[in-house]
Amino acid sequence: MIKRRQTRRIYVGGVSIGDGAPVRVQSMTKTDTRNIKATIRQIKQLELAGCEIVRVAVPDITAAKVLGEIKKRIKIPMIADIHFNYKLALEAIKQGVDGLRINPGNIGAKWKVREVITAAKDRKIPIRIGVNAGSLPKDLIEKYRHPTHEAMVEAAERHIEILEELDFHDIKVSLKASDVMKTVEAYRLFSSKHDYPLHIGITETGPVPEGVVKSSIGIGLLLLEGIGDTIRVSLTDSPVVEVNVAYEILRVTGFREKGVEIISCPTCGRCEVNIKKMVKQVKNALRNVKEPIKVAVMGCSVNGPGEAKEADFGIAGGKGQGIVFVKGKILKTVKETELVNALIEEIRK
Repeated sequence: MIKRRQTRRIYVGGVSIGDGAPVRVQSMTKTDTRNIKATIRQIKQLELAGCEIVRVAVPDITAAKVLGEIKKRIKIPMIADIHFNYKLALEAIKQGVDGLRINPGNIGAKWKVREVITAAKDRKIPIRIGVNAGSLPKDLIEKYRHPTHEAMVEAAERHIEILEELDFHDIKVSLKASDVMKTVEAYRLFSSKHDYPLHIGITETGPVPEGVVKSSIGIGLLLLEGIGDTIRVSLTDSPVVEVNVAYEILRVTGFREKGVEIISCPTCGRCEVNIKKMVKQVKNALRNVKEPIKVAVMGCSVNGPGEAKEADFGIAGGKGQGIVFVKGKILKTVKETELVNALIEEIRK
């Protein structure tokens, strides 16, 4: 079992973060927040996928003023993503959001920062400091010559200092870059110096599959070192896909188990059934299963049960017929056309 770095406990709504709480999965809506119906619809899709915290963009006061209406109709905590404008932060707090993503050093005058922090304190709303390698202060770029991981950490520390001076400590931090190793090194350095909970991810990773690979390597590396309290997979794709990939990363690294894990062979010259089609059918049939189960779909009835003996349930196809097995033990032989249905029937029992 991987030992996680000890961090402080904070709460986003009723969701605990840090100090041994499960690594939480979050995502961000890709709708125009001002479109209330579309935003709620997407958040409900995320809820079904298992998303535990959702973030929404707040580009202007109109978007800020609809947050309360959205909040009333969703079940998971909502974070308002705000840049620069303290009035948007105050309105978001007034609307009842569960958290803010805002960098205090970018708000402006100290009195503006104090107003936001006072309001956040009163409502017990945490703040995420989000440092991005692509938008570091000019003096730090000059100091380090490049947007290095050291520059990212120093930028985060400047924001933290502002909050700590106002006696505010409900803080979560992220340090993201599109470069995997720069991101990993930033989190490593920060976690060696501070105990604030960390939201981890690789930013601007691109589409599938490129973004999945970058996110899996970067987030996986950090998790395996015990670093990370919440994660977001950032893809040029549906946020539901982001959540699904996040849970797969957590499953593979041993931090969370949720839903169906499918083991399937890559196929070879011995394969005499359409494995790709069968896997798709199994995934569709079991897409709403929340319990952690392992299901094998194999293309060779000779080696299938042995190679997948750790699976809870499985099938292995041959020409015209195949076998259904449980924990490596063969239950029965059925026609090839009945394999998938026989597997689903055994699982539902």
